[in-house]
Amino acid sequence: MIKKILLITAFGLTFGAQAQNHTVSKGDTPYNISKKYGLSLSELYALNPSIKDGTIAIGQVLVVRNSTTKSSSANGYIILQPKQTIYGITKQYHITEQQLRSLNPDLESKMKIGNRIVLPLANIQRYGKGTVSENSTVLATGSLEKYTVEPRDNYYKITRKFNISQQELFASNPGLESKGLKAGDIIVIPASTQGPNNGGDASSATAQVEVKSENSATNDTVQESSDHEYVTYTVKSGDTVFGILNRFGITLDQLLSLNPELSSGLRSGMVLRIKVLDAQYSKKSGDALNVVIMLPFGFDSNDSRYRSISTDFLTGAKLAIERSAKGGQKLDVKIVDAGNEQSFKQSLSQINKDNTDLIIGPLFKSSVLEVLDYIGDTKIPVVAPFANSEDLYGYNNLIIVETTDKVYAEKIADEVKNVYSNQKIYIVGERGSERVALVKASLEKQLKNGEIVVVSSPSAIQLDKNMATGQDAPVIAVLASNEEGLGEDFGKKVIELSSQVSGVKAFSMYYNSIFESRIDELSQANLVYLMDRKVNTDGKFEKQVLGEYDRLYCKMPSKYAIIGFDVVSDVLSRENAKGEIFKQIGKVQTQLATKFEYVRAQRGGAYINTGYRVIRLVP
Repeated sequence: MIKKILLITAFGLTFGAQAQNHTVSKGDTPYNISKKYGLSLSELYALNPSIKDGTIAIGQVLVVRNSTTKSSSANGYIILQPKQTIYGITKQYHITEQQLRSLNPDLESKMKIGNRIVLPLANIQRYGKGTVSENSTVLATGSLEKYTVEPRDNYYKITRKFNISQQELFASNPGLESKGLKAGDIIVIPASTQGPNNGGDASSATAQVEVKSENSATNDTVQESSDHEYVTYTVKSGDTVFGILNRFGITLDQLLSLNPELSSGLRSGMVLRIKVLDAQYSKKSGDALNVVIMLPFGFDSNDSRYRSISTDFLTGAKLAIERSAKGGQKLDVKIVDAGNEQSFKQSLSQINKDNTDLIIGPLFKSSVLEVLDYIGDTKIPVVAPFANSEDLYGYNNLIIVETTDKVYAEKIADEVKNVYSNQKIYIVGERGSERVALVKASLEKQLKNGEIVVVSSPSAIQLDKNMATGQDAPVIAVLASNEEGLGEDFGKKVIELSSQVSGVKAFSMYYNSIFESRIDELSQANLVYLMDRKVNTDGKFEKQVLGEYDRLYCKMPSKYAIIGFDVVSDVLSRENAKGEIFKQIGKVQTQLATKFEYVRAQRGGAYINTGYRVIRLVP
């Protein structure tokens, strides 16, 4: 016999709420503070006028909720059930994601079965499933069922009978997995809202998708429609609704209005229609795309520090321009000597704000900010090849090429999670470095009870001991540094450990030359490393481009020549005849060596490249 259970919880009531403050700690920025408390940057700045320039200091106390805000509405909470997601909660209870995050700081860390999620009481009473008793505020979403275990029951039979997964069964009955089923026991059955195998949990982080081919062809997941007003996106395994909203800079309502079938959940393989709501810039006149490339040659300022980098970048850019022109694209390109940071303002006068469709460069953050200020509200697209800083993230006409260390750290943590089975984990890197902190934080988030040790030298890595047998046991080693000498020592230590015991796993955030010079030995540790750029010299497209470069300059391209080609080739390929580059900014594509996968830094803000290459060494 099955009996329904009402799960009733306590309530919270707020009248004239007190101010809520946040004390700035190391690593805090205005952006991540505002996200934590469900605020926009403008709201955070309005509450804290002293930080309008974006400058904050460790120990500074910021207001994150106004003391004068009064609310006569009560708050309650729900108990998070299996398969509930951020998107599903906002949909069911008719609140915005910003409201949800405001009520639940650190929302992502709370999205675990059994945790409490705070919501407005009126919304719970109106949209929750079941009835709420007069003296209570919250009824857990999704009623539960009580079931008495029968003699021949097993996990498979019960999950099939009630259309739930074993994970849901164990989550609803703590300790059941270890003690097993016994006839006569009473267990709790979560009410199923979806059929079996109906997608994953959309609250997980957006999965990074590796490049399937090493040429300039784009993945077939993002395509522009013939009317140039929509792109279609094919959902991949690991995608989330929030990630898609962030990637394309649209709201949940806008996505749902074009894709009503999302009300039944996000599924891999779905083709979503996504409207590009704001092209941001469209050329004013003429057939040719007017492009300005700003590089610090330093001829006018007699400063040659960056001349070699600029010259190499330009050689690659010129090849990309020539290839685009041969393909039929009409281009009018102007090269501007951006000088150095002191003399940069003089070069701005060479930009015609009324007849410029795209600016590539400059290289320095301060110069990028001056360009953005100079062009004002013209919305001319600006591409920053190297500058990446959070004070750039608020500009919606900015495209940032450099991938952040945070993206790399999160990917390495994902890779470690996939092979982790209670091994000891060593992180090798300079003590106190931001990279080490990012990797450690990402691993701790993925592996709640993992034993993680930070060491400054690979020599400190030691094999673990199997407590039962006393035999040496393998460990996981992660390199969180791009310092060549440290990377070489890391490679040698991993090779040594792999020769002593099988099962050692190695990972690196960055490429090191030893990874290629001793590839066979490191493959025994299944080394996985990331690269922002790597040329597949065996690829058809790559051979073609390298051959053309050799014919033009009688040499192979340097690092900065490759960057120049990739950046310019990528942005020109996203342009249409009207200069509307942002209509195709969602396409994922790889050029000669660089993967480009842009997402919004924040709602209505700059686009940041999150692409990288994953290299796996297999024995």
